[in-house]
Amino acid sequence: MKFVAKVWLACGLAAFVAMAFAPAAAAQDKEQDRVENAGKVMKEIMDVPDDIPQSVIDKADCVVVLPSVLKFAIGIGGSYGRGVMTCRGGATFHGHWGPPTMMALEGGSFGLQLGGQATDFVLLLMNQRAASSILSSKVKLGGDASAAAGPVGRNASAETDVAMRAEILSYSRARGLFAGISLAGSTLRPDNDANKRLYGKEISAKDIVLNHAAPAPPSASLLLATLNAKSPRNKSSN
Repeated sequence: MKFVAKVWLACGLAAFVAMAFAPAAAAQDKEQDRVENAGKVMKEIMDVPDDIPQSVIDKADCVVVLPSVLKFAIGIGGSYGRGVMTCRGGATFHGHWGPPTMMALEGGSFGLQLGGQATDFVLLLMNQRAASSILSSKVKLGGDASAAAGPVGRNASAETDVAMRAEILSYSRARGLFAGISLAGSTLRPDNDANKRLYGKEISAKDIVLNHAAPAPPSASLLLATLNAKSPRNKSSN
């Protein structure tokens, strides 16, 4: 009887441990899926004929990819989405693209342009100030950081007045159409709760990007491979 009781006790403990860790594992899987989807979105966009101009992405310090952003209020235009941000390594953002940090996009008045459909967004951070600000706190696009719709097409140039002035260039893809879009009025912030779920420990966006506090998860392999193949070197002067 004692042996049977010990077996039942061991089984009960095992079941308890499994139930305790199941939610954490499910949450991590969800973040891994989000990172993988960001990689798919980036690759698909880079494979279309009229994508982000080479001269533009070659001058970007960081890229934010937000897959399947949904409008939450018809007619009001508010939206909410989550995704990832990856930056070039090194103190001046001139190295290889590094581990992703999770990000959240909130608010904004661009909802009517989404047409009630999930939309993928890509944001390019064009200087160190924009990157450092977003890694530290919530940033209002068009307010705390200048933002503009990005130029599209392989023959477009990063030397346009809009591209040269803007700290953040933004793009959207919906119904198969890829275009520059203004996200002025929305906010972008680090999602450190999601970072904890993804990396399995408390870790800030700044530590991930600037201090290399964690290696890139396997789910980021497509995203990083796509960016390192498309734009291996930062050609900006900052």
